[in-house]
Amino acid sequence: MSAIDTLPPLREVIATHGLSARKSLGQNFLLDLNLTAKIARAAGDLAGSDVLEIGPGPGGLTRGLLAEGARKVLAVEKDSRCIPALEEIAAACPGRLQIIEGDALEVDPLAHLTSPIRIAANLPYNVGTELLVRWLTPKDWPPFWESLTLMFQREVAERIVAQPGGKAYGRLAVLAQWRCDARIVMSLPPGAFSPPPKVSSAVVHLTALPAPRYPANPKILQDVVARAFNQRRKMLRAALKGLGPDIEDRLLAAGIKPTDRAEVVSLEQFCALARGFEG
Repeated sequence: MSAIDTLPPLREVIATHGLSARKSLGQNFLLDLNLTAKIARAAGDLAGSDVLEIGPGPGGLTRGLLAEGARKVLAVEKDSRCIPALEEIAAACPGRLQIIEGDALEVDPLAHLTSPIRIAANLPYNVGTELLVRWLTPKDWPPFWESLTLMFQREVAERIVAQPGGKAYGRLAVLAQWRCDARIVMSLPPGAFSPPPKVSSAVVHLTALPAPRYPANPKILQDVVARAFNQRRKMLRAALKGLGPDIEDRLLAAGIKPTDRAEVVSLEQFCALARGFEG
């Protein structure tokens, strides 16, 4: 039996430290250690890797990541109430868990982690999408991380893996699939959490590709995609008219009909359109 196995059940930890979930922090605690272990396994072979975890709460997933052999886990937690619970895990795994109390949007993980690095987290709902976009749009590629294993609301997870032609297809799908392989690896009902959220959740696993699927300038592609989907009900010639007077010619050159709407445009076509604005 490992030292992690001797730690008290999460419900006991929550009761001991008074850790009622706070809506203002987007908290919904996952207390079933079988489920947190399954998420940790979905992150892949962690032996020899450092792992960044955002919003660990009472540490259910943290335990799973350490039990699966992570070389080191950097746990970034904004809620000071959770720190004592995490420190108990750190004491059981000397030298393998570093805890930072702070805002994940402001922490530089590279100051604390060594490659290879994976990211695994039950992300707080209120910052999950912003963090994902940051991880998908660094200045340089490949990024500092090898994979992302992240829990989102089911609706957000479906947007990440969506294909052209459906309502879920949009900016997240283009940005994620341009540079990653993305798939949903696990679904969880509201009852798996405390307190139960109003929606189902899902875990998405994204593996960074060595290079983007199609060449494109990242900033231009992000601008094109943002404009296209911000006005997704409009024809693209109208949604993108601010990019230049010859937008119809550029759309046709990329194999896109000016009367098309964004949800039918493929990743390859968006990249071709972005290249048309380079130089």
